Amino acid sequence: MHRVQSSMASVSIVRSVLADSSLRRYAQLFALLLLLAFCPVLRAQQTTPSAATPTAASPAAPTADVDPVPSPDAAPAPATASQEIARTKTGFLLQQNVEEVSLNVTVIDNKGRIVQDLQQPDFRVLENGKPQTLISFQHADVPVSIGLIVDNSGSMYKKRPAVNKAALDLIEASNPKDEAFVVNFADEAYIDQDFTSSVSQLHQGLSHIEARGGTALYDAVVASADKLATDSKNPKQVIILITDGEDNASTLNLEQTIRRVQQLSGPVIYSIGLLFGDEMSRSEAHHAQRALQLLSDETGGIAYFPGSLEEVDQIAAEVARDIRSQYTLGYRSTTPSSIPGFRRIAVTAQAKGHGKLFVRTRTGYFPSEHTPITH
Repeated sequence: MHRVQSSMASVSIVRSVLADSSLRRYAQLFALLLLLAFCPVLRAQQTTPSAATPTAASPAAPTADVDPVPSPDAAPAPATASQEIARTKTGFLLQQNVEEVSLNVTVIDNKGRIVQDLQQPDFRVLENGKPQTLISFQHADVPVSIGLIVDNSGSMYKKRPAVNKAALDLIEASNPKDEAFVVNFADEAYIDQDFTSSVSQLHQGLSHIEARGGTALYDAVVASADKLATDSKNPKQVIILITDGEDNASTLNLEQTIRRVQQLSGPVIYSIGLLFGDEMSRSEAHHAQRALQLLSDETGGIAYFPGSLEEVDQIAAEVARDIRSQYTLGYRSTTPSSIPGFRRIAVTAQAKGHGKLFVRTRTGYFPSEHTPITH
Protein backbone atom coordinates (compact mmCIF):
# COMPACT_ATOMS: atom_id res chain seq x y z
CA MET A 1 0.00 0.00 0.00
CA HIS A 2 2.96 2.37 0.52
CA ARG A 3 3.75 2.71 -3.19
CA VAL A 4 0.12 3.39 -4.17
CA GLN A 5 -0.33 6.24 -1.60
CA SER A 6 2.88 8.02 -2.73
CA SER A 7 1.75 7.97 -6.36
CA MET A 8 -1.64 9.49 -5.59
CA ALA A 9 0.04 12.34 -3.63
CA SER A 10 2.18 13.22 -6.65
CA VAL A 11 -0.94 13.61 -8.81
CA SER A 12 -2.50 16.04 -6.28
CA ILE A 13 0.60 18.23 -6.19
CA VAL A 14 0.67 18.51 -9.97
CA ARG A 15 -3.00 19.54 -10.10
CA SER A 16 -2.60 22.32 -7.43
CA VAL A 17 0.46 23.91 -9.03
CA LEU A 18 -0.96 23.99 -12.60
CA ALA A 19 -3.82 26.45 -11.98
CA ASP A 20 -3.56 28.50 -15.16
CA SER A 21 -6.43 27.72 -17.57
CA SER A 22 -4.17 27.74 -20.59
CA LEU A 23 -2.19 24.86 -19.20
CA ARG A 24 -5.18 22.94 -17.78
CA ARG A 25 -5.44 20.70 -20.85
CA TYR A 26 -1.77 19.77 -20.60
CA ALA A 27 -2.12 19.24 -16.87
CA GLN A 28 -5.04 16.89 -17.39
CA LEU A 29 -3.07 15.06 -20.05
CA PHE A 30 -0.04 14.80 -17.72
CA ALA A 31 -2.21 13.50 -14.89
CA LEU A 32 -3.74 10.93 -17.19
CA LEU A 33 -0.27 9.75 -18.24
CA LEU A 34 0.74 9.39 -14.58
CA LEU A 35 -2.36 7.33 -13.84
CA LEU A 36 -1.69 5.06 -16.82
CA ALA A 37 1.91 4.64 -15.70
CA PHE A 38 0.87 3.50 -12.22
CA CYS A 39 -2.07 1.24 -13.27
CA PRO A 40 0.12 -1.89 -13.55
CA VAL A 41 1.38 -1.26 -10.03
CA LEU A 42 -2.19 -0.91 -8.76
CA ARG A 43 -3.30 -4.15 -10.44
CA ALA A 44 -0.28 -6.03 -9.11
CA GLN A 45 -0.87 -4.84 -5.57
CA GLN A 46 -4.60 -5.66 -5.69
CA THR A 47 -3.95 -9.26 -6.79
CA THR A 48 -1.30 -9.87 -4.09
CA PRO A 49 -3.04 -11.31 -0.99
CA SER A 50 -2.33 -9.84 2.39
CA ALA A 51 -0.32 -12.00 4.76
CA ALA A 52 -2.94 -11.43 7.43
CA THR A 53 -5.84 -12.77 5.32
CA PRO A 54 -5.06 -16.24 3.91
CA THR A 55 -7.24 -17.16 0.94
CA ALA A 56 -5.73 -19.10 -1.95
CA ALA A 57 -2.92 -20.35 0.32
CA SER A 58 -5.44 -22.58 2.16
CA PRO A 59 -5.73 -26.10 0.56
CA ALA A 60 -8.90 -26.63 -1.41
CA ALA A 61 -11.21 -29.50 -0.57
CA PRO A 62 -10.66 -32.51 -2.86
CA THR A 63 -13.11 -33.03 -5.67
CA ALA A 64 -15.11 -36.21 -6.09
CA ASP A 65 -12.68 -37.47 -8.74
CA VAL A 66 -9.54 -37.10 -6.68
CA ASP A 67 -8.68 -39.16 -3.61
CA PRO A 68 -6.78 -37.20 -0.94
CA VAL A 69 -3.45 -38.62 0.19
CA PRO A 70 -3.95 -39.82 3.77
CA SER A 71 -1.64 -38.73 6.53
CA PRO A 72 0.46 -41.54 8.01
CA ASP A 73 -1.17 -40.81 11.37
CA ALA A 74 -4.70 -40.60 10.01
CA ALA A 75 -7.26 -43.17 11.11
CA PRO A 76 -8.25 -45.77 8.51
CA ALA A 77 -11.48 -45.41 6.57
CA PRO A 78 -14.45 -47.28 8.00
CA ALA A 79 -14.59 -50.90 6.88
CA THR A 80 -17.48 -52.22 4.85
CA ALA A 81 -19.63 -55.08 6.06
CA SER A 82 -17.38 -57.65 4.38
CA GLN A 83 -14.13 -56.15 5.61
CA GLU A 84 -12.18 -56.12 8.85
CA ILE A 85 -9.33 -53.80 9.83
CA ALA A 86 -6.71 -55.00 12.26
CA ARG A 87 -3.94 -52.79 13.67
CA THR A 88 -0.42 -54.18 13.42
CA LYS A 89 2.99 -52.88 14.51
CA THR A 90 3.60 -51.42 11.06
CA GLY A 91 0.15 -50.00 10.33
CA PHE A 92 -3.28 -51.29 9.43
CA LEU A 93 -4.15 -54.56 7.73
CA LEU A 94 -7.35 -54.76 5.71
CA GLN A 95 -8.88 -58.21 5.74
CA GLN A 96 -11.78 -59.04 3.45
CA ASN A 97 -13.80 -62.23 3.28
CA VAL A 98 -13.79 -63.29 -0.35
CA GLU A 99 -14.95 -66.77 -1.29
CA GLU A 100 -12.88 -67.71 -4.34
CA VAL A 101 -13.44 -71.27 -5.48
CA SER A 102 -11.15 -73.22 -7.80
CA LEU A 103 -12.37 -76.36 -9.55
CA ASN A 104 -10.37 -79.01 -11.39
CA VAL A 105 -12.72 -80.30 -14.07
CA THR A 106 -12.56 -83.31 -16.39
CA VAL A 107 -14.96 -83.50 -19.35
CA ILE A 108 -15.90 -86.82 -21.01
CA ASP A 109 -18.01 -87.35 -24.14
CA ASN A 110 -20.65 -90.07 -24.56
CA LYS A 111 -17.97 -92.48 -25.81
CA GLY A 112 -15.81 -92.10 -22.71
CA ARG A 113 -13.19 -89.92 -24.42
CA ILE A 114 -11.62 -86.92 -22.70
CA VAL A 115 -12.70 -83.64 -24.33
CA GLN A 116 -9.94 -81.02 -24.53
CA ASP A 117 -11.18 -78.31 -26.92
CA LEU A 118 -13.70 -76.43 -24.76
CA GLN A 119 -13.61 -72.71 -23.97
CA GLN A 120 -14.75 -70.74 -20.94
CA PRO A 121 -18.25 -69.89 -22.32
CA ASP A 122 -18.93 -73.62 -22.75
CA PHE A 123 -19.08 -74.14 -18.96
CA ARG A 124 -21.88 -73.35 -16.52
CA VAL A 125 -21.31 -73.47 -12.75
CA LEU A 126 -24.04 -73.61 -10.10
CA GLU A 127 -23.48 -73.28 -6.36
CA ASN A 128 -26.47 -74.38 -4.30
CA GLY A 129 -28.50 -73.99 -7.49
CA LYS A 130 -27.40 -70.38 -8.15
CA PRO A 131 -25.44 -69.50 -11.31
CA GLN A 132 -21.87 -68.32 -10.69
CA THR A 133 -19.70 -66.11 -12.93
CA LEU A 134 -16.35 -67.55 -13.93
CA ILE A 135 -13.46 -65.17 -13.29
CA SER A 136 -10.66 -67.50 -14.43
CA PHE A 137 -10.23 -70.33 -16.91
CA GLN A 138 -7.21 -72.47 -17.66
CA HIS A 139 -6.55 -75.56 -19.74
CA ALA A 140 -2.86 -76.34 -19.59
CA ASP A 141 -0.43 -78.90 -18.26
CA VAL A 142 0.35 -77.10 -15.01
CA PRO A 143 2.60 -78.53 -12.28
CA VAL A 144 0.84 -80.69 -9.70
CA SER A 145 1.59 -81.62 -6.09
CA ILE A 146 0.96 -85.33 -5.55
CA GLY A 147 0.60 -87.45 -2.45
CA LEU A 148 1.34 -91.14 -3.09
CA ILE A 149 -0.46 -93.04 -0.31
CA VAL A 150 0.21 -96.75 -0.39
CA ASP A 151 -1.13 -99.49 1.88
CA ASN A 152 1.76 -101.14 3.74
CA SER A 153 -0.22 -103.77 5.64
CA GLY A 154 0.76 -107.43 5.61
CA SER A 155 -1.64 -108.38 2.82
CA MET A 156 0.08 -105.93 0.45
CA TYR A 157 3.55 -107.48 0.75
CA LYS A 158 3.43 -109.48 -2.51
CA LYS A 159 1.59 -106.72 -4.38
CA ARG A 160 3.98 -103.89 -3.61
CA PRO A 161 6.50 -104.47 -6.44
CA ALA A 162 3.79 -104.07 -9.10
CA VAL A 163 2.22 -101.16 -7.21
CA ASN A 164 5.54 -99.35 -6.82
CA LYS A 165 6.35 -99.76 -10.52
CA ALA A 166 2.95 -98.33 -11.51
CA ALA A 167 3.34 -95.37 -9.15
CA LEU A 168 6.79 -94.54 -10.54
CA ASP A 169 5.54 -94.88 -14.12
CA LEU A 170 2.84 -92.35 -13.27
CA ILE A 171 5.43 -89.89 -11.94
CA GLU A 172 7.66 -90.34 -14.98
CA ALA A 173 4.66 -89.57 -17.26
CA SER A 174 3.97 -86.36 -15.37
CA ASN A 175 5.16 -82.79 -15.75
CA PRO A 176 8.86 -82.48 -14.82
CA LYS A 177 7.92 -79.67 -12.42
CA ASP A 178 5.53 -81.89 -10.46
CA GLU A 179 6.39 -82.67 -6.85
CA ALA A 180 5.35 -85.72 -4.86
CA PHE A 181 5.71 -87.28 -1.43
CA VAL A 182 5.25 -90.88 -0.27
CA VAL A 183 3.11 -92.02 2.65
CA ASN A 184 3.19 -95.69 3.60
CA PHE A 185 0.45 -96.66 6.02
CA ALA A 186 -0.63 -99.67 8.04
CA ASP A 187 -2.00 -99.10 11.54
CA GLU A 188 -0.18 -95.73 11.33
CA ALA A 189 0.88 -93.46 8.49
CA TYR A 190 4.52 -92.56 7.84
CA ILE A 191 6.02 -90.06 5.40
CA ASP A 192 8.86 -92.08 3.92
CA GLN A 193 9.75 -89.44 1.34
CA ASP A 194 9.00 -85.74 1.57
CA PHE A 195 8.20 -83.52 -1.44
CA THR A 196 10.60 -84.13 -4.32
CA SER A 197 10.72 -84.24 -8.11
CA SER A 198 13.35 -86.98 -8.08
CA VAL A 199 12.11 -90.36 -9.31
CA SER A 200 15.00 -92.14 -7.56
CA GLN A 201 14.11 -90.60 -4.18
CA LEU A 202 10.46 -91.53 -4.64
CA HIS A 203 11.56 -95.07 -5.47
CA GLN A 204 13.45 -95.22 -2.19
CA GLY A 205 10.39 -93.98 -0.31
CA LEU A 206 8.17 -96.62 -1.92
CA SER A 207 10.71 -99.33 -1.10
CA HIS A 208 10.07 -99.07 2.65
CA ILE A 209 7.93 -102.21 2.94
CA GLU A 210 7.48 -103.45 6.50
CA ALA A 211 4.16 -105.32 6.19
CA ARG A 212 2.79 -104.08 9.50
CA GLY A 213 -0.66 -104.76 11.02
CA GLY A 214 -3.88 -102.80 10.48
CA THR A 215 -5.18 -100.37 7.85
CA ALA A 216 -5.52 -96.74 8.99
CA LEU A 217 -6.60 -95.53 5.55
CA TYR A 218 -8.72 -92.53 6.62
CA ASP A 219 -6.05 -91.15 8.94
CA ALA A 220 -3.50 -91.43 6.13
CA VAL A 221 -5.77 -89.53 3.72
CA VAL A 222 -6.43 -86.69 6.17
CA ALA A 223 -2.76 -86.39 7.15
CA SER A 224 -1.79 -86.24 3.48
CA ALA A 225 -4.47 -83.67 2.65
CA ASP A 226 -3.24 -81.52 5.54
CA LYS A 227 0.33 -81.80 4.27
CA LEU A 228 -0.71 -80.76 0.77
CA ALA A 229 -2.61 -77.78 2.18
CA THR A 230 0.34 -76.54 4.24
CA ASP A 231 3.51 -77.60 2.40
CA SER A 232 2.81 -77.94 -1.32
CA LYS A 233 4.00 -75.29 -3.74
CA ASN A 234 1.35 -75.94 -6.40
CA PRO A 235 -2.34 -75.02 -6.11
CA LYS A 236 -3.35 -78.11 -8.09
CA GLN A 237 -3.18 -81.10 -5.76
CA VAL A 238 -3.80 -84.84 -6.15
CA ILE A 239 -3.78 -87.93 -3.94
CA ILE A 240 -3.11 -91.37 -5.42
CA LEU A 241 -4.47 -93.90 -2.92
CA ILE A 242 -3.66 -97.60 -3.35
CA THR A 243 -5.00 -100.23 -0.93
CA ASP A 244 -6.28 -103.77 -0.82
CA GLY A 245 -8.46 -103.58 2.27
CA GLU A 246 -11.04 -101.88 4.41
CA ASP A 247 -10.07 -99.31 7.03
CA ASN A 248 -9.88 -100.91 10.47
CA ALA A 249 -7.45 -98.73 12.46
CA SER A 250 -8.24 -95.02 11.90
CA THR A 251 -9.39 -92.58 14.56
CA LEU A 252 -11.61 -90.91 11.92
CA ASN A 253 -14.52 -92.39 10.00
CA LEU A 254 -15.35 -92.02 6.30
CA GLU A 255 -17.71 -89.06 6.71
CA GLN A 256 -15.22 -87.15 8.86
CA THR A 257 -12.48 -87.82 6.33
CA ILE A 258 -14.51 -86.51 3.39
CA ARG A 259 -15.59 -83.45 5.37
CA ARG A 260 -12.00 -82.63 6.32
CA VAL A 261 -10.83 -82.81 2.71
CA GLN A 262 -13.75 -80.58 1.66
CA GLN A 263 -12.97 -78.09 4.42
CA LEU A 264 -9.46 -77.79 3.04
CA SER A 265 -10.83 -77.35 -0.51
CA GLY A 266 -8.52 -80.27 -0.83
CA PRO A 267 -7.00 -82.59 -3.40
CA VAL A 268 -8.61 -84.74 -6.06
CA ILE A 269 -8.40 -88.35 -4.87
CA TYR A 270 -7.75 -91.19 -7.30
CA SER A 271 -8.34 -94.54 -5.60
CA ILE A 272 -7.06 -97.92 -6.75
CA GLY A 273 -8.70 -100.76 -4.85
CA LEU A 274 -6.93 -104.11 -5.16
CA LEU A 275 -9.94 -106.00 -3.86
CA PHE A 276 -9.49 -109.22 -5.84
CA GLY A 277 -8.44 -112.52 -4.29
CA ASP A 278 -9.54 -114.33 -1.16
CA GLU A 279 -7.99 -112.03 1.43
CA MET A 280 -11.35 -110.53 2.43
CA SER A 281 -15.01 -111.49 2.56
CA ARG A 282 -17.57 -110.22 0.06
CA SER A 283 -19.01 -107.91 2.72
CA GLU A 284 -15.58 -106.47 3.54
CA ALA A 285 -14.84 -105.95 -0.15
CA HIS A 286 -18.18 -104.18 -0.60
CA HIS A 287 -17.51 -101.79 2.30
CA ALA A 288 -13.98 -101.10 1.07
CA GLN A 289 -15.21 -100.41 -2.48
CA ARG A 290 -17.94 -98.06 -1.21
CA ALA A 291 -15.41 -96.07 0.85
CA LEU A 292 -12.96 -95.66 -2.02
CA GLN A 293 -15.75 -94.76 -4.44
CA LEU A 294 -17.06 -92.01 -2.13
CA LEU A 295 -13.60 -90.58 -1.47
CA SER A 296 -13.04 -90.22 -5.21
CA ASP A 297 -16.55 -89.12 -6.22
CA GLU A 298 -16.75 -86.38 -3.59
CA THR A 299 -13.39 -84.89 -4.57
CA GLY A 300 -13.70 -85.14 -8.36
CA GLY A 301 -11.45 -88.16 -8.87
CA ILE A 302 -11.98 -91.72 -10.10
CA ALA A 303 -12.04 -95.03 -8.24
CA TYR A 304 -10.54 -98.02 -10.05
CA PHE A 305 -11.05 -101.67 -9.12
CA PRO A 306 -8.79 -103.80 -11.29
CA GLY A 307 -9.23 -107.54 -11.57
CA SER A 308 -5.50 -108.27 -11.38
CA LEU A 309 -2.14 -106.66 -10.70
CA GLU A 310 -1.41 -106.59 -14.42
CA GLU A 311 -4.01 -103.85 -14.85
CA VAL A 312 -2.49 -101.46 -12.31
CA ASP A 313 0.15 -100.04 -14.64
CA GLN A 314 -2.48 -99.21 -17.28
CA ILE A 315 -4.62 -97.54 -14.60
CA ALA A 316 -1.67 -95.40 -13.54
CA ALA A 317 -1.29 -94.21 -17.14
CA GLU A 318 -5.00 -93.32 -17.26
CA VAL A 319 -4.69 -91.34 -14.03
CA ALA A 320 -1.71 -89.42 -15.39
CA ARG A 321 -3.62 -88.60 -18.58
CA ASP A 322 -6.67 -87.49 -16.60
CA ILE A 323 -4.61 -85.13 -14.43
CA ARG A 324 -2.92 -83.60 -17.47
CA SER A 325 -6.22 -83.04 -19.32
CA GLN A 326 -8.19 -81.13 -16.70
CA TYR A 327 -9.66 -77.63 -16.98
CA THR A 328 -9.30 -75.27 -14.03
CA LEU A 329 -12.31 -73.02 -13.42
CA GLY A 330 -12.40 -70.20 -10.87
CA TYR A 331 -15.30 -68.17 -9.54
CA ARG A 332 -16.14 -65.91 -6.62
CA SER A 333 -19.08 -67.26 -4.66
CA THR A 334 -22.18 -65.08 -4.53
CA THR A 335 -22.79 -66.34 -0.99
CA PRO A 336 -20.77 -64.61 1.77
CA SER A 337 -18.29 -66.83 3.58
CA SER A 338 -19.90 -65.79 6.87
CA ILE A 339 -22.86 -68.04 6.01
CA PRO A 340 -21.88 -71.54 7.18
CA GLY A 341 -22.76 -74.88 5.68
CA PHE A 342 -21.81 -77.09 2.78
CA ARG A 343 -21.92 -75.49 -0.68
CA ARG A 344 -22.95 -77.99 -3.35
CA ILE A 345 -21.41 -77.47 -6.78
CA ALA A 346 -22.73 -78.58 -10.16
CA VAL A 347 -20.82 -77.99 -13.39
CA THR A 348 -22.17 -78.63 -16.89
CA ALA A 349 -20.60 -78.21 -20.32
CA GLN A 350 -22.09 -77.80 -23.76
CA ALA A 351 -20.40 -76.99 -27.06
CA LYS A 352 -21.05 -77.19 -30.79
CA GLY A 353 -19.75 -80.32 -32.41
CA HIS A 354 -20.14 -82.36 -29.24
CA GLY A 355 -23.00 -84.49 -28.08
CA LYS A 356 -23.83 -84.96 -24.43
CA LEU A 357 -20.88 -84.08 -22.23
CA PHE A 358 -20.21 -85.41 -18.73
CA VAL A 359 -18.32 -83.25 -16.25
CA ARG A 360 -16.44 -84.58 -13.25
CA THR A 361 -15.36 -82.30 -10.40
CA ARG A 362 -15.70 -82.13 -6.63
CA THR A 363 -19.25 -82.09 -5.33
CA GLY A 364 -18.82 -79.06 -3.09
CA TYR A 365 -16.93 -77.44 -0.25
CA PHE A 366 -17.22 -75.85 3.17
CA PRO A 367 -16.43 -72.10 3.22
CA SER A 368 -13.44 -70.95 5.21
CA GLU A 369 -14.20 -68.45 7.98
CA HIS A 370 -11.61 -65.89 6.86
CA THR A 371 -9.74 -65.29 3.63
CA PRO A 372 -7.33 -62.43 4.42
CA ILE A 373 -6.34 -60.08 1.62
CA THR A 374 -3.69 -57.46 2.30
CA HIS A 375 -3.99 -54.15 0.51
